[in-house]
Amino acid sequence: MNCNRKNATSTKTVYETDGPEAREIAQYLPYFPFKGIPRFYDIGGFLAKPEIFQKIVDIFVSRYDDIGIDSVAGLDARGFILGPPIALALKKPFIMMRKEGKMPNTIKSSSYDTEYGKRSGLTVQKDRINKGDRVLIIDDLVATGGTLSSAIQLVHACGGTVVECACVVELKMFIDPAEDSGLPSRTKLFTDMKIQDVPVWGLVSEDVLTEEAKLSDDYVDDGEEH
Repeated sequence: MNCNRKNATSTKTVYETDGPEAREIAQYLPYFPFKGIPRFYDIGGFLAKPEIFQKIVDIFVSRYDDIGIDSVAGLDARGFILGPPIALALKKPFIMMRKEGKMPNTIKSSSYDTEYGKRSGLTVQKDRINKGDRVLIIDDLVATGGTLSSAIQLVHACGGTVVECACVVELKMFIDPAEDSGLPSRTKLFTDMKIQDVPVWGLVSEDVLTEEAKLSDDYVDDGEEH
């Protein structure tokens, strides 16, 4: 398969998961043992490289510039880094979906589970999403899908439609694992919540994320619950 192909009727490039650009970007997504997780992928690697950060923004803008979206929603907290430059390039409003107690005049989703444990729901300000709005949700990484499911709930509660959930990294191991694996299933979660029709797209998967962080001998996993 040609992972970086031109549309037959235009010159627009179609970027695919784990394609050539994704493999280049993966070099700047090292993994650390952090928060008790053997492979914690750190976006600080590509944020330190403006040309790589810009490439990611350009890829997302290219994917969504002509499908008709009304706003871009970013998830607390790394979605606040990725979402604004994408929204600016698309000339669309940026919406913050924050943890509870951080913004006035909000509605709240139900609590949800993540790979780190249970979380209280996300919030969005009541006047940010209107009935019928087509919303693009942005985050850095999707694993179990708990955080995304909370964001989708908020968009639906406001009467909007989620065009797609887009992440730099998608951990495919959680999409539909075997029942005896012990891993949570994102497919089951979305089905149980009746949001299985909401598409999720990731640029890079764990299949190409092979860059191990170079750690000093005195490295300590100092991650805290958040």
